[in-house]
Formats: sequence, structure tokens, C-alpha cells
Amino acid sequence: MPPLSPEESPIPPMRAEPPRIGALVPLKLPVFRMLWTTWLIANVCMWMNDVAAAWMMTSLTTSPIWVALVQTASTLPVFLLGLPSGALADILDRRRWLMATQFWLAGVAIVLCGAVALGWMTAPLLLALTFFNGIGLAMRWPVFSAIVP
Repeated sequence: MPPLSPEESPIPPMRAEPPRIGALVPLKLPVFRMLWTTWLIANVCMWMNDVAAAWMMTSLTTSPIWVALVQTASTLPVFLLGLPSGALADILDRRRWLMATQFWLAGVAIVLCGAVALGWMTAPLLLALTFFNGIGLAMRWPVFSAIVP
């Protein structure tokens, strides 16, 4: 039996391996880099906000319960709104929903700054504003996760 030519062979020819893609390759795209950097800065600001709110609570009251409630107020919305916010991220226009959550967070920050500047800050008001900030963050996380692959 004569040998088969490459065209007649039942075994497909070996192909060269595709180039390996590194973990940082998406950062070469300017839009992705800007979005990712913005998200990183936003997370750092959120962490600083959590620390600052707990620190401010220590200056408003000496009760450790109130200080612990600050962390509860910031994370409880994520627990309560995790599923509904994920559904909204799938149903609504993601870009507009992300902008709406950002405006919500900016509004809460402006009220917080105004209350501190005017000397109106109390322990219950700080807890309420921390809770409202947590609502904005809980609504923002799923939509951002859906936007960024």
C-alpha cells in the first residue's frame, strides 16, 4: 500500500498553538483601562469611607454598639438587595443604571459633607447616610460586574 499524501491522510495536520494571552493584555485597551482604573479608585474610596464613618462614630459616641452598627449599615444593603439589584442589572439599560447609581452615591456624599460642615451630624444620621451609601453600592456592583467581562 503506497503512503498517503497529506491531503488524503485521515489525521488533520497539526496547527500552531494560538498565542498566549496574558492577564494584563485587556489593559492595553484605553476604554477598559479607564473603566478598570475608575473602579479601583472607587473601591479605595469606598474603603476609606467605611473607615472614616467608623472613626467619626467614635467621635460622636463612645458606645461600641454604635461603632459596630456602622459596618452593619454599610453591608446590610448588599445582603438585602443583592438579588434584586442583579435582576435590575439584567433588565435595565446597564449604562443608564450605572450612571443612576453613581448619581445616588454622589447625592449621599453631598448630604454627608453638608451635614458635617454645618455641624448637624449625629450618630443616627451617620448610620442612615451610611445605609443609603450601602444601598447605592449594592445596586452598583452587579451592573458593573455585568459591564466588565
